[in-house]
Amino acid sequence: MVPPCKFLKGSKQAILRFIDIDILTLHIFYNFIATNLRVMKFKRLLSVLTLMATSQFSIAQQKPIVLYPDGVPNAKKAPASYVEEIVDNRASKVTDPVLIPYFPDKEKANGTAVIICPGGGYARLAMDHEGYAVAKKFNEIGVTAFVLKYRLPSDEIMADKSIGPLQDAQRSIQLIRQRASEWGINPAKVGIMGFSAGGHLASTAGTHFDKAVIANKANINLRPDFMLLLYPVISFGEMAHKGSMHNLLGANPSQQQLDLYSNEKQVTANTPITFLIQAEDDKTVPVQNSLMFYNALLAANVKAEMHIYPNGGHGFGLNNKTTKDYWFNSATNWMDANGLLSKDSVGPKK
Repeated sequence: MVPPCKFLKGSKQAILRFIDIDILTLHIFYNFIATNLRVMKFKRLLSVLTLMATSQFSIAQQKPIVLYPDGVPNAKKAPASYVEEIVDNRASKVTDPVLIPYFPDKEKANGTAVIICPGGGYARLAMDHEGYAVAKKFNEIGVTAFVLKYRLPSDEIMADKSIGPLQDAQRSIQLIRQRASEWGINPAKVGIMGFSAGGHLASTAGTHFDKAVIANKANINLRPDFMLLLYPVISFGEMAHKGSMHNLLGANPSQQQLDLYSNEKQVTANTPITFLIQAEDDKTVPVQNSLMFYNALLAANVKAEMHIYPNGGHGFGLNNKTTKDYWFNSATNWMDANGLLSKDSVGPKK
C-alpha cells in the first residue's frame, strides 16, 4: 500500500489525476486533504473523498460556461495576490465569471430557466447551499438552472466596481437567450433568483434592465421574466445591509448612487413578477427590505407573492428549520400558477 504522505505529495494536478473532479471544486479537495491528513487515517480519508466525488461535490458533470470568452469588460489587471479562493464552498476573488448549468431530464424539461445568484455580502459567494443545492431542486420541477459565479465588486480588478456584478447578471441573461434554442429554453421564460446580496444583484437586474452595462449590439432583451428573492438586500437607505452597500459602492457613496441602487425606488410597471421570502427575525438584513420591495411592486401593479416567517434568521437556504413549511414548494406553486412550469406556456402570466 502506498503511504499516504507519498500519495499526497505533489501538486493539485496529481490529485486531479487520481479522482476526476471539476477544477471548480479542486480547491475544496486540496484544502480538505491538507487540513485533515494529520488527524485522519488514510483509508478513512480515501472513503470520504470517494463519497464527495459521488455526491453533492460531483459538479464535474456540469461544465462551467465562460461569460466572456473574448475578455472580461470593466477589468483591470489583477495584482498577483488576487487569486480566486474557495473555502467552505464559498468563493471569493472571482476574476473570471462563469455560469454552472444544471439541466433537467429531457422528459421533464419545460423550457423555463433561472439564473441563481448566491449571497455573501458582495464579499464571497455561498456556492453550495445558495447555489448548487437550489439548482438541483429546480431540475426536479423541469427548470434549467444556472448558478452564476459572479465577480465581486473590487477596485483592485474593476474600473467601476459598482457595475461589475450587474454586468455578469446581464451577460448571463443575454447569453442564455442567445443559446436558448441549443439548450431547449424558451427565451420568454428566463428568470433570475438571488439570496441576500445575491438578491440585491437579482433585483438590480430586474429593475435596471433598460440600462445596459454590457455590449449589446444585437439588442437582446436583458429583462428577466420573473424574480425569486430570498432574504434579499434591497435598499441602501436606513434599512441597508451596510457591508453589501460598502462593498458595492465604497465608503462614501453619493446620494444619487444610494438612490440608484435602492431597488425599491427603481420599480416600474415593467418590473418582472416577483416571489419573496424572508424571516421576521433576520438580524443581518432587516425584513423591511422585502416589505419595501413588495409594497413598491404593489404600487406599480406588478404581480408579487411574499412569505414572511416569524423565525428563521438569515441565510437558511432551502431549509428554514424553524417551520415545517417548505418555501420551495410555495415557489413551485407560484411558478406553476404563473405559467412557468408548463411546456406549452409562452411566458409568465401578466
